[in-house]
Parts: sequence; C-alpha cells; structure tokens
Amino acid sequence: MSNQSDLVIVYHRQPFEEVVVDGETLYQENKSPNGIVPTLKSFFQTVDHGSWIAWKHVENDGDEVPDRHVTMNDRHGEYDVLRIGLTEDQVKSFYHVTSKASLWPVLHSFAPHFDAEAADWDTFREVNRRFAEAACEEASDDALIWVHDYNLWLTPTYIREIKPDAKIAFFHHTPFPSADLFSLLPWRDEIVDSLLACDIVGFHIPRYAENFVQVARTLRGAEVTERVPVEAGLSPLGAALSEPEVTTRLEYRGRTVRLDAWPIGTNPSLIRKVLSEPEADERLAQIEGELGEQQLIVSVGRVDYTKGTTETLLAYERLLERRPDLHGKIKLMVTSVAAATGMTVYEETQEEIEQLAGRIHGRFATLAWGPLMLFTTPVPFEELLSYYRAADFCWITPLRDGLNLVAKEYVAARGVDDPGVLVLSEFTGCSVEMPDAVTANPYSHESLDAAIDRSLAMSPSERADRMARMCAVVDRYDIEHWAEHILGQFDAVRGTTAATPAVATAAAG
Repeated sequence: MSNQSDLVIVYHRQPFEEVVVDGETLYQENKSPNGIVPTLKSFFQTVDHGSWIAWKHVENDGDEVPDRHVTMNDRHGEYDVLRIGLTEDQVKSFYHVTSKASLWPVLHSFAPHFDAEAADWDTFREVNRRFAEAACEEASDDALIWVHDYNLWLTPTYIREIKPDAKIAFFHHTPFPSADLFSLLPWRDEIVDSLLACDIVGFHIPRYAENFVQVARTLRGAEVTERVPVEAGLSPLGAALSEPEVTTRLEYRGRTVRLDAWPIGTNPSLIRKVLSEPEADERLAQIEGELGEQQLIVSVGRVDYTKGTTETLLAYERLLERRPDLHGKIKLMVTSVAAATGMTVYEETQEEIEQLAGRIHGRFATLAWGPLMLFTTPVPFEELLSYYRAADFCWITPLRDGLNLVAKEYVAARGVDDPGVLVLSEFTGCSVEMPDAVTANPYSHESLDAAIDRSLAMSPSERADRMARMCAVVDRYDIEHWAEHILGQFDAVRGTTAATPAVATAAAG
C-alpha cells in the first residue's frame, strides 16, 4: 500500500459501519448522512490521496487488527483507513475515564465533577502516541495531519517528534475553558505544549479561542502577534459568550501558531431534501394526526450532566404548575439517549431524568392527555427531522455546550413558511450566531421561565421575523461554508490552493 497520503484525519471513530454477512465482514458507509463524519470525509475530495486513523477493539494488547488497512470507496471518493488496536480496558481508561471523568468536566466548567485521581495519564499518553505513529505512517512528507478533539490532545506532540516538519492542524469540538479552570488539570503544561506544537488550532467560537490564548500566555509564555475584530454576526453585544476581538496568531519557541474560530454549520440542503420526500410527508401527517390540537415542544440531547435535560424538565414542570390553562394543549418530547459507558455519573443523570419525567407524568397526566414523551433510545435522523418540522417550539438548554447543531437543524427543518420558536441557552456556542433565538440562562429558574413565557406569547409576526433571520444565518453559514473556510485556513498553512470540498452534494448523495 502507498504510504503517501496528502491529508490524514485523526479521529477516534471509524468512518464506516462494520456489517457481518454470511460470516464475512463488510465495511459500509454510515447509514446516517448527517453529522461530522461525512463532513470530514468530504475533505478527501480536495487531495490526491487521503487517510483516516481510528481505533478498533482487540482482545489483547499487541494483537494484530484484522484488516488493519481498509480501502474505502464511497460517495466521498477513495480513501484509506488505518486502525490501531485497543483493548476494552485501554478504551475504558483512555476514553471513558481519563477523557470523560477527568477532562470533560473541566472543559465544560464543571469543577465539582473533576476527578484527577481517576485518570490514568500513562495510558492516555500511550494511546495518543499510537494515533500519532499511525498518522505519520500514512502521511507524505508534505501532508497535513488534522487531529480532532480533546481526547487526542497529546497526539500533536508525538507527531512533531516523529515528523518535525509535518503540518499539523487541531480542531476542538468542545468548549475550551478559562485559564483558572484549565489550570485544575495536573497535566496542563503537557497539554498546552502539544497544542502549541500545531500549525493551526481551531475552535467553534472566538470565546474558546481567547480562553486558549489566555492559557497559552499565562502558563507557557506564548506571545500574541495578531488580533482581528470578530466577524459581524459572531459577537452580539451583551451575549454571554461574545468576544469583540480574536487572536489569530501566537508565537511560541520560534514557531507561529495560527488560531481559528469558526462554528460548524449544519446541512440545510440535506434537511430540506429529506423533508421533501414522500416518506417525510407520511411521518409528518402521522405526528400531526396524533398531536391533534396540541402544540409540540422538542428538546433533543443525550445523557450528560452538561446538556441541561434536567433543567428542561424542571422548567416544563414549573410551566404546567403556573399555567393550568395549557394542560391538554401542549406536549414535550425529550430525547435523552445514554452512551454505553458504564460511568456512574451518567447513570445517575439518566436515573434523575427518568424520575423527573415519571413525576411530571404522574402529577399532570389524564386519561386523555400525556404531558410528555421521553425517548431513551436513538431516534433516526430522518424521523427526528419530522418531529422538528412538527414542533412549534424547540428548547435547547445546556449548561455548557461547544456548539449544538440541534438548534440549527431545528431552524432548517422548521423554515420560514411555518415558523417555530427556538429557546436557547446562552452558554451554547451557537448562541452567538443566533441572537434571534429567545436566549436564557439555564442556571436561573427566573430567566428560563421568562424565556419560555416569552416564546409562548410571541406574536406570529415576531415569530416569522426571528425565524427568517435565523434561517438566513443557518443557510449562509452551512456545513459547506465551514468546509470552505477550513480549507482556506489549510491552504494558508500549506501555502497552496486546493479544490473546494463538495460537502452539500456529497452529503445529500
């Protein structure tokens, strides 16, 4: 196999699904056309040859991975996948414990959940080193190696050791905390040095980039060499996560590190395509038939103490307490899907959500009316879109969230013809893009209740005006726009010009 990939993407998930048919393992493209994986694969269309690094479970450490190299040829073109073998214990240690128990709480500003002693930093280092070695094995001398997310924080260090002249990019899919919170991490210097070994470090919004700059300056002495005003539309006055200026270059140990802050978009073209199909009309008719005259509220997330599902349910309970006139006229649909981690903190969160849902149902349900639906198993993307289309309101109330694409998907699905209302936590990254949502502080009952009351009382004309402006944002800053922007950043790092990834076309298939 050729070892000459121009672009190497390092991401823990495999970019395909494994299906066993008649005893033979087949590698098939992911069923869902939505999400970050199809978007990342679209970048392979911009280079002659691309590779993807992911993990694969093995029984024992050192076991050979069956089909270590897989060559895929799907709608995104041909690319290679190199899989590193990790045991169940290694994955649990590296991902579910060190990443989720020790790093995740700090990233999301939940210091009380931080558990430094739970971390196995030696295993975390070792797994990151293996990802780096696999990336360098695939990369040509002038390749760009693109590393994704905090669980691979140390990978750039090892890449730089193996390939000193490599072009390294890193993208954070999570928030990046302030310097005082980040400094809780005993491994802070090692992490920051690894990120400063990159040629470019990307974040969703300027606030996260500025938090990183504060960390790099105060902990490691990095020097700011370029700051620019934030593009209009990413820094509304008075928003909790606004930043008027953003740093775009740091100098550290004789190296220039570019910084980029640009939120990922959703795929409104794909969403509208799915909703235009006959199956979607049938699903929508069925949902509306079951709802009757009731108005639907949707709140979609997964089991995580950062996602605000508990806050949503409590706000709904308070709404039903103070507005008995709404009984029988509204219904809340909540998705809270548990990841198979076996982590106590998530099990406790799931138990709390289920108990709250049961309490609300027990307090307010009648023979003719159930006040809520709780889904604890995944809802297919196409089906979710129909619920979005039917929903008069969408409540997105995380206590902290890197971006939140559900809010953008709701706006794209609902559209301007029959506008709904988005209630949005001001601590989601996308809140700086969509000031026309009804924003709320989910830590404050008063703030959240006022936002909900305002949304319920909103006039049709105000709904239409707000939704039109949000749709314009979602349409303009879609996933293809993000891909074009990122590619422009890569071209600047490499000093080249490449083709634009055909994201929307590829994803819509």
